[in-house]
Amino acid sequence: MVWRQNPRTRTHARNQYSSVQDLGSTATTPVTHPPRTTTNTNTNISADQTSSSTMMKVASLALLAGSAAAFAPAAPAARSAVALNAEKSASLPFLNRPPLLDGSMAGDVGFDPLGLSNIDDVGIDLYWLREAEIKHCRVAMLAVTGFLQVELFGPAPGCEAATAKCQTDAFWQIWNSHPQYIAAALVMITFIEAVSGIAATSGRESGDRAPGDFGLDPLGFLKGDPAAAERLKAQEIANGRLAMWAASGLIAQGCSNHMGGVEAMSASLSDNMF
Repeated sequence: MVWRQNPRTRTHARNQYSSVQDLGSTATTPVTHPPRTTTNTNTNISADQTSSSTMMKVASLALLAGSAAAFAPAAPAARSAVALNAEKSASLPFLNRPPLLDGSMAGDVGFDPLGLSNIDDVGIDLYWLREAEIKHCRVAMLAVTGFLQVELFGPAPGCEAATAKCQTDAFWQIWNSHPQYIAAALVMITFIEAVSGIAATSGRESGDRAPGDFGLDPLGFLKGDPAAAERLKAQEIANGRLAMWAASGLIAQGCSNHMGGVEAMSASLSDNMF
């Protein structure tokens, strides 16, 4: 009996043999590795040295530029100094000019060492302060005139009881003899303050009224040349400020030595003449 191998078996065996040969060839084939990339240490060191050298050059150039700028012409600095001097106060050159005092108001020379013109958070602003200054200037001029008039020419009609040369003493003489005069004066002052207060408040809100402007110009001084009108406004402020100092001095010396202003000045000149 002859045994014959099944063709399918022969084919399967042949495929297994081929697989073994492929494995053997794969095992014997040398493995090829990719070439190893090596870093050139010397090249890196050279690049670092070049970078450091470049940085040193840049730093040196920066230092040289700064040194050269120190010895550059001072024209820009001079211009800056001129600009700073332009912002100094005209009355106090060692202080900066207050921002709101730009010279647009009559008598404004930038004098505000206490910074009162910058107040704007307690119901007081520059408009209110200007109104108060003009009012006190006018009152002080009237007060000084009254002081000197009574001392030089005697009391007004109906006030014959005020015989003292010192007006502080004359006030108490009137108070003792005619207190109704003082009461009437207080009522009149209250009325004037009410009118001026309403005018100042409405003018500050609307912006249509200048501080101290009540439209009182019977002689038409402000209707002529604008330059002359501005000069008169400046003179009013200057004389009013002087009058405030004069009134303060008259009251202080009247309370201290009970002498009139002219009397005290005459005594001072006679005692200190050589």
